[in-house]
Amino acid sequence: MSQFKPLALSTLKPHSTYARPYFSNPGPVKITASALETMTDLKFVQAAVISGAADLETATQKMIARGVRSLLVVDADEDVIGIITARDVIGDRAGEIMNRRMVSFMDIKVADVMTPADQIEVLPLDDVLHAHVGDIVETLKGSSRQHALVVEDDPILHKPVIRGIFSATQIARQLGIGLQTHELSQTFAEIDRAVAATNP
Repeated sequence: MSQFKPLALSTLKPHSTYARPYFSNPGPVKITASALETMTDLKFVQAAVISGAADLETATQKMIARGVRSLLVVDADEDVIGIITARDVIGDRAGEIMNRRMVSFMDIKVADVMTPADQIEVLPLDDVLHAHVGDIVETLKGSSRQHALVVEDDPILHKPVIRGIFSATQIARQLGIGLQTHELSQTFAEIDRAVAATNP
């Protein structure tokens, strides 16, 4: 252990404070705030991922454990091959596969019901940097999706990297809207009502 040595300790100086995350906002955000205030930044939050070979029960438990409604689906090289949402797990596609293959829920794999990577619409980080929360809401409404992924080109890996995730439910929560449902249309209706109330 001789190659290690203790570091010098000192006492905390008066008026010291603590680091805060970028764009940390303890209160509700405004619809005109920077879009970054509502983006889950994967540089600071560990991505919730799952293998395409995992079964739907495992995916459900992972979502519950992480408190999320979507998981990035990855292959053995950790490349993203798709995304699976809570809606995919309980939706019609799983039921159709069970009936067509004559299998149980436990026999269905994540890869069977996920949205494949080539069908995932993404936002470039450069655009998000100049966008407002309202722009993201309109983007999600226009695509009729609960989530939007944000990508940037990684100069070290020389390939696109998913940098962040927007969630309609999280945006509603950060706008101070208490949702009683996870229905996408209802989420947007609640957001529209809240915005109208603050901009009569």
